[in-house]
Amino acid sequence: MTDTQTPAPPTGNPTRKRALTVLSVVVVIGAIVWAVFHFLLAAPEQETDDAYIAGDVVAITARDPGQVTDIHADNTQVVKAGQPLIDLDAATADVGIASAEAELARAVRATRSDFSKLGETSAAVVQAQAELARAQNDLKRRRGAAAEGAVSGEELGHAADQVKVASATLALVRSQQAQSQNGVAGTTVSNNPAVMAAIAAYRRAAITRSHMHVVAPIDGVVAQRTVQLGQQVSAGMPLMAVVPLDRVWVDANFRETQLRDLRIGQPATVTADMYGDDLVYHGHVVGLGAGSGNAFALLPAQNASGNWIKITQRVPVRIALDKAELQRNPLRVGLSVNATVDTANRSGTMVGRPATAAYRGLSTGAGDPAVEAKIRQIIAANR
Repeated sequence: MTDTQTPAPPTGNPTRKRALTVLSVVVVIGAIVWAVFHFLLAAPEQETDDAYIAGDVVAITARDPGQVTDIHADNTQVVKAGQPLIDLDAATADVGIASAEAELARAVRATRSDFSKLGETSAAVVQAQAELARAQNDLKRRRGAAAEGAVSGEELGHAADQVKVASATLALVRSQQAQSQNGVAGTTVSNNPAVMAAIAAYRRAAITRSHMHVVAPIDGVVAQRTVQLGQQVSAGMPLMAVVPLDRVWVDANFRETQLRDLRIGQPATVTADMYGDDLVYHGHVVGLGAGSGNAFALLPAQNASGNWIKITQRVPVRIALDKAELQRNPLRVGLSVNATVDTANRSGTMVGRPATAAYRGLSTGAGDPAVEAKIRQIIAANR
């Protein structure tokens, strides 16, 4: 009897092995290519996803107390600089202007009267001088006549008394002239101290009246409106805010280990979670923070304690964005973004540029041409 030998089963699939081998080789080659491009050929850069949109939140506050009579803008609405926002009841302010106008007219008339009194006292001095000269001449004649026995001693005494009276009258009117001259010396009706004080009071009343009409100081979107119609507001009370969305920026919080190559002026790209990675914003670095967020915290870390643990700190880096791109695709304050800074060019400084005015000063209501014209009109009408 002959034994038959059973063949051994196959140990594996040669085709699958070759496919896995090829795939492994492709993955390794891809990893090598990526590493070469990322670490050797790609431009040096620093990126972070700890970045957020920041912007100015311009607070609109009441400068003087009053009751809200009109609200011209609400949350999410766009306003332009100078556009009305809120009106307060101006009845009391109007009464203040009327009172200041009356005081200014009274001051002008009083100053004009002072100038008239100066003329009167000057004429009185001339008259008193003439009276004194006449009395002195009478006394001189009576003395000559008394020497010849033609005038009694009593009449001579009366003549001497007249000279004393005339001298005292002259001294009195000269004092009155000096007093009148002190009130108007070196001035005109327009620049007299009393009139200038009344003008200042009128301007103050006009400024208070202008504060009853609250306008937008800058273009932007209204936010955080808390004031209600009919509400009595006090000076300094916040009413709403205006956010200029065309001037927002990115605060990118880079780790301290990433700051070595960051410089002012380096180009940056930003993608927002709101629009996705397909929409890329372009900008540049305009400044690095003066310290880490931990240093400016309300309760800073006490690193001298025994339980100290080293933690890598982050420093805010401000990135300015292209205004045209912001107008086409506006961003909102507080949105999350990813920021990447190209650090190839390191010729810039690590300290921000000198400070410049970000906004023009808000009008205070002083120097209003209409108010100045009204003041000139009041003076001219009462001069």
